Amino acid sequence: EVQLVESGGGLVQTGGSLRLSCAYSGFPFDDHAIGWFRQAPGKEREAVSCISTSDGRTYYADSVKGRFTISSDNAKNTGFLQMNDLKPEDTAVYYCKIGIVCIREIVSGTDNYWGQGAQVTVSS
Repeated sequence: EVQLVESGGGLVQTGGSLRLSCAYSGFPFDDHAIGWFRQAPGKEREAVSCISTSDGRTYYADSVKGRFTISSDNAKNTGFLQMNDLKPEDTAVYYCKIGIVCIREIVSGTDNYWGQGAQVTVSS
């Protein structure tokens, strides 16, 4: 059974930082990709970033480029999203997802392997 457990998130002021973690287990492929999505109230879920664990390539949505950093610890089967210089428009529930490849900032190849979500709220 594939499981993804997120941690981190919370409330921060504009300009602050937060770090999200995504611990996963049970994925049957050694080469895989970890992605982060977010969904703000009343909006569609959007892809934020993706990392290919095989070669370390990273991809970012334009809205977070230069402020967010995605990484992974393959030995611990954990992905991370470091979020700096946070803005009120970054407020959303953030979800991690495991897949096969990155198609730019979108992790692709699977449909059902999501974390439970972590609330990030940025106050102005």
